[in-house]
Amino acid sequence: MSLQKANRPLGAQISHMLKDRGVDVIFGIPGVHNQEMYRGIHEAGITHVLARHEQGAGFMADGYARASGRPGVAYVITGPGVCNIMTPMGQAYSDSVPVLVISSCLDDTAGKAGQLHQMLDQEIAAGTVCDWSQTAPDATAAYQLVERALDEFETARPRSKHIQVPIAMLQASADEPPVPNKPATRIATSLSDVASLATLLDAAQKPLFVLGGGAHSTLWSDLLGHLGAACFTTYAGRGQIGVNYPLNFGSSLARPASADVIASADLVIAVGTELAEVDLWRNELGHKAPLVRIDIDPASLSDRHRAQIKMLADADSFSAALFKACKDQEPATGWDASEVTKARARWRAETDAERPGIVPICDALQKVVPSNAMIYSDMTQFAYVAKEVWDMAQPGHWHHPYGFGTLGYALPAGIGGAIASRMGATQKPTMVIVGDYGFHYTMQELGVAVELGLPMAIILWDNGKLKEIEDSMVKAQIAPSAVIARNPDFCKLAEAFGAYSAAPDTLKELQTAVLRAFDADGPTLIYVTPEVTS
Repeated sequence: MSLQKANRPLGAQISHMLKDRGVDVIFGIPGVHNQEMYRGIHEAGITHVLARHEQGAGFMADGYARASGRPGVAYVITGPGVCNIMTPMGQAYSDSVPVLVISSCLDDTAGKAGQLHQMLDQEIAAGTVCDWSQTAPDATAAYQLVERALDEFETARPRSKHIQVPIAMLQASADEPPVPNKPATRIATSLSDVASLATLLDAAQKPLFVLGGGAHSTLWSDLLGHLGAACFTTYAGRGQIGVNYPLNFGSSLARPASADVIASADLVIAVGTELAEVDLWRNELGHKAPLVRIDIDPASLSDRHRAQIKMLADADSFSAALFKACKDQEPATGWDASEVTKARARWRAETDAERPGIVPICDALQKVVPSNAMIYSDMTQFAYVAKEVWDMAQPGHWHHPYGFGTLGYALPAGIGGAIASRMGATQKPTMVIVGDYGFHYTMQELGVAVELGLPMAIILWDNGKLKEIEDSMVKAQIAPSAVIARNPDFCKLAEAFGAYSAAPDTLKELQTAVLRAFDADGPTLIYVTPEVTS
């Protein structure tokens, strides 16, 4: 160990440790409490992205993680910094995104009152919205917690985590971190593990798979085709099966009639999904046949759906083992592709009737947006429609605040994703879909996109109100109230930040604006209203 490395403050050593373990980008905002963490960022060769608000930093880390497949890391200050990033931490927790937040904390809160940024219990507060929140009392503990977080991102369900370090410890000299050891690995599923399931599939005539966001495998189309199995995907699972599989009912689990389809199956296999409220929008899946659950989260295996067969396994090794176990089986013949087509057409019409005018815009965009584009959507009616009618060619390319359901997600998450694309081996176009109200939450982060020259197409859907809430109030026989806010001229606002803008009047103009945005040298806000015509 060199004397120079041994004498670095712990705050600097943490940055070096992260760099040694593959972290190339950190999102955050410096302050007097966490400035020691910034001493080592550039020294270690890490790119820092200065957010305009800690909420933005957290969503950027989330978007970066979703686009890159690597942990998103954020540095924040004590107190308000931690509070501001708790919403992104909650979103990353619910959507299984590997986000690590490292913050400073006060050295003593029991014996001193009235300190800058003081909270009653910062560790517990953060712990309510993430997998775990821990305080590192010394350098050794800090290093162990960082190692633990990164290992758990690889081996367990990848949820947000929070590490806080007392200010005095960040400032104190510390020995250099341990060298990276061999990463932890998962045990792969074997042929014997799936033997009993293969037997059930051999006897089934109408097997049905439900593929969630955690069902990562390149084998689903081949496997399901070989088995003659039908499938649904959750919203987060779109793209797992591709766009041309004839027995794919799509991301239509929330359609009430999907329960009837599921009830007709004689074997249901759910992979990498919680089958949560935000997947089904009803209490029951609807199955009458045996239910099989495959997941890396034990809690999902023992939930209210009461699966008869439960396997703690990752989707990739499970699908590979099952393919081998079923290679000599004949495909089931109980499903009719024409019935699948009819059901999807019926559900598409229902979606269009519920929120009129959005389906044609989705169709127009889908025709020109490249299949490898990374799309980030916010809590807006435009996205609610698109999640049901926009088929994805590959998984992990449409990112939405599915579980926690927070407004303001899409723009900063898209920025994080665009940064990941720029730093990756393959450049991917980035598109953001945000509503007029949700844009207000994090619009300041547009300055980051301009500052970094990120070519993003930002679709701003302006229906002039909180339309989803208005519709819900009317349905509940409540006179609509507090659903309209005064909007700025969004195009002028974007231009004030230094971004480009467009306000297409037709679908053709919209398509042109999006393609130009992908080739621009900075972000483009594309203003779209329900009046856009064909």
